[in-house]
Amino acid sequence: MIDRERSLLDSRADAFVNYAVQATLAESVTPRGQGQMTNEPQQTDEPMQLPKVTFTDAAAEKLSDVIGSHPNPVAGLRLQIMGRAEGQFQHILSLVEDGAQVEDDLVVETEDGLRVYIERRNARYLDGVEVNYAHKGPDRSGLEFTNPNPLWLSETEEMIQRLFDEQINPAIAAHGGVVNLLAVEGPIAYVEFGGGCQGCGMANVTLKQGIEVAVREQVPGIEQVLDSTDHASGDNPYYEPAKK
Repeated sequence: MIDRERSLLDSRADAFVNYAVQATLAESVTPRGQGQMTNEPQQTDEPMQLPKVTFTDAAAEKLSDVIGSHPNPVAGLRLQIMGRAEGQFQHILSLVEDGAQVEDDLVVETEDGLRVYIERRNARYLDGVEVNYAHKGPDRSGLEFTNPNPLWLSETEEMIQRLFDEQINPAIAAHGGVVNLLAVEGPIAYVEFGGGCQGCGMANVTLKQGIEVAVREQVPGIEQVLDSTDHASGDNPYYEPAKK
């Protein structure tokens, strides 16, 4: 399990927070499926089928209890993929208060009466996800995700991440940094920095003069690489940004 701030379902009443804070990250399970890859980058202007998301009885009961005890009106839950590491998806499930919904999200109504907002760009990677809950003690998330999808459905995405793993990350590891692919939408690749690159004042130089150049040279169809990192939360940047 990888924690950013605090777990979604620990023993504290205030652990279930507004989605906008993005404070929770729960456990993921190694994907089972192999899927079928395509050479084409994902397009976002086509109609998208709603993914199927299920909750075990234990998860549905626990989530319903937490939502019911939340002090503010709740619109539903938001399910995302934060990243991929060591052959696993990293899922994040957050509470969405009324008024904090993301306009572009897909909305899934489950048989358990839970409303789930699905981030559109990763909807196909969330199809078939099952969420379970098992108590694991205080300060530990009890959420478990079983995801049947392969880590990448597109050869373009796989090529980019392989480039990062084999060429880019070994180079920036000297600064304690790492970069991972989040998604490909048409000709644009979205990435996230971590480690010493998160919050680093030189991250944009690394992106534009190094990473983007390499991706455009080696991966057909990609014209731009955009940084989706929350640099404000970086706690160990290699170069501190200049104070304004």
